[in-house]
Amino acid sequence: MREITYRQALNEALAEELERDPNVFLMGEEVAEYNGAYKVSQGLLERFGAKRIIDTPISENGFAGMGVGAAMVGLRPIIEFMTFSFSFVAFDQVVNNAPNMLTMSGGQFNIPITFRGPNGPAHQLGATHSHATECLYANVPGLKICTPATPRDAKGLLKTAIRDNNPVLVLEVELLYSSKGMVEEEDVELLIPLGEAEVKREGSDVTIICYAQTVPLALAAAKTLENEEEISAEVLDLRSIKPLDLDAILNSVSKTHRVVIVEQDRPFCGVGAEVSYRIQKEMFDGLDAPILRVAQEDVPMPYNERLEKAVLPSAEKLIAAVKKVCYA
Repeated sequence: MREITYRQALNEALAEELERDPNVFLMGEEVAEYNGAYKVSQGLLERFGAKRIIDTPISENGFAGMGVGAAMVGLRPIIEFMTFSFSFVAFDQVVNNAPNMLTMSGGQFNIPITFRGPNGPAHQLGATHSHATECLYANVPGLKICTPATPRDAKGLLKTAIRDNNPVLVLEVELLYSSKGMVEEEDVELLIPLGEAEVKREGSDVTIICYAQTVPLALAAAKTLENEEEISAEVLDLRSIKPLDLDAILNSVSKTHRVVIVEQDRPFCGVGAEVSYRIQKEMFDGLDAPILRVAQEDVPMPYNERLEKAVLPSAEKLIAAVKKVCYA
């Protein structure tokens, strides 16, 4: 094992899949000459050339559509959005074309396309650059959505996404690009299946369900709860929103009997609402307290730093929710 950054893990995944399969190519704004807006594609242009690492104009609808067409004829495009807030410009391609082509063509066209880039709020980017898009895209049949929170998950999930024969969204976390974690050696193949959650911390009193940028938040809160309240919190990282690992969720809740869901999105019609429904449907009698959710406030994201902090989920909000379900 070795320690690398989230950014390096994504870069390795891209390089390995580009090397493995000549049908794979990367396309997006500034991915080539500038090495990527967040330097995820650093060095790939020099290594693979301009036919496979392609800079595009600021035209998400255009290059996303080009990617769908390329996938229809057997290529495996990776489409980078500088932020998933900009994917809304390509909503027709991502929602209407890519996921529907297989069934509408009677199985004639697979669409092995990967859409990737940072998703959700970062820091003082304002309302139009801070959207968490997972619940919008999870509502669409035919799309798969994964949300890596660690370098290892980022590498393993991206490689799996690129090899999938269906459209997959890899929702990365801008604030975690420089974070470090342990990953297998470079000569070891790392593939993490979509739809497989992971317990990031064992616990016995309450299950904290999280994903993406709420994973480090949940781990920090769990440590505080253990030290200050003697509450043992299990941290379950969904890793994939769709498919959803319901078995892992139910296994954890059957052990702890209490649940708090912390998500980076707004609460109305959110991922946490779906997870809550699945838990109460399958094991209502196994709950010792109502399920609580910690999410963004249901407002456009403020630019002001203090207001932004007030809107976002925090360790303090999560700790308060855990104490409430544990009647502490």
